[in-house]
Amino acid sequence: MKDFIASEEQQLLARNGLDSFDALWALKLEAVDEPNTERGGWSTVFRLELEDKAFYLKRQSNYLTHTLSHPFGEPTFSREFRNIQRYTELGIPALQAVFYAQRRVAGEQRAVLLTRALDNWQDLDQVLQDWPAMPLAQRNAVLDACGLLARRLHGRGQIHGCFYPKHIFLQPRGEAFAAQLIDLEKTRPVLWGERDRVKDIEPLLRRAQVWQDADIQRFLSAYLGSRANMDHWLERLTKRRKAKAVSA
Repeated sequence: MKDFIASEEQQLLARNGLDSFDALWALKLEAVDEPNTERGGWSTVFRLELEDKAFYLKRQSNYLTHTLSHPFGEPTFSREFRNIQRYTELGIPALQAVFYAQRRVAGEQRAVLLTRALDNWQDLDQVLQDWPAMPLAQRNAVLDACGLLARRLHGRGQIHGCFYPKHIFLQPRGEAFAAQLIDLEKTRPVLWGERDRVKDIEPLLRRAQVWQDADIQRFLSAYLGSRANMDHWLERLTKRRKAKAVSA
């Protein structure tokens, strides 16, 4: 895959000597969390601040995903970067890539992904912690933003695959909220219509445990664009939730 660098930040990275794979790989930073080591390699995230901008720098080695098109594996960042580009092309609000490159070095498959930080955004997980104390109008605005985000995602023929509160980021815009997605590694096209859409949405509702029936109906109303099929969707989502509970 050809190296990618966003035109908006190309000069910024160049001024700081960070417009290449080698420079970003060698940069010494403190990790924001423990490395992931599930796939036989490792993957780590760092925070990078340059001048007046902030980014997240991800580096990984032999941290691979195996698919039919890549039976011997490819870096998971490669798949996530392609999905970031796809979301941009389709007009689905999501995190933005600044730099991507991968290399084979001494038998390792290495990858670097740099994305813009979402410092003025808050993930839905955090919002839900204050849910009971939030004014009704604010709660409804959050529900509308989440429902519209899911509607655009599925309307563009994409399944997120991890549509969880921690992957939905919100920002106040007057009396409304803007919403966008992160963690796009498991994104794929909609293949099975409504079944895929139910499968994508149900984990969000299961994890947003503070949402009451009225909240779920408000979310679905924004997602569906009306209340016409509300009972049908509630039935399908409840059925899947019960099935997940039995299999847990």
